[in-house]
Amino acid sequence: MEKTILDELQQIKQLTVLGAKQALTMDDAALLTGLSKSHLYKLVCGKKIPYYKSAGGAKRTYFDKGELTAWLLQHRVKTADELETEAATFVVTGKTRKGGKK
Repeated sequence: MEKTILDELQQIKQLTVLGAKQALTMDDAALLTGLSKSHLYKLVCGKKIPYYKSAGGAKRTYFDKGELTAWLLQHRVKTADELETEAATFVVTGKTRKGGKK
């Protein structure tokens, strides 16, 4: 039981520190996104996620928290209500919401 409480306190500490950071390490990014570090490395290698490399010998990988959050939220899925509204608009006007014909 004591170990569980210590683990939970450690996790609370990590999340508190994470909230204050703008530049995230690989560990921070994994914690924020819920993705494994190995998956993040694959995304970095494939240049599929925004990241930064530090100058000098260490060559560590960093992420901007705002960019990482935007990346996570870039593929929004429309709700059923939004799709129904778009379909009704198309049926009535023959145009998509953006104004073009389909």
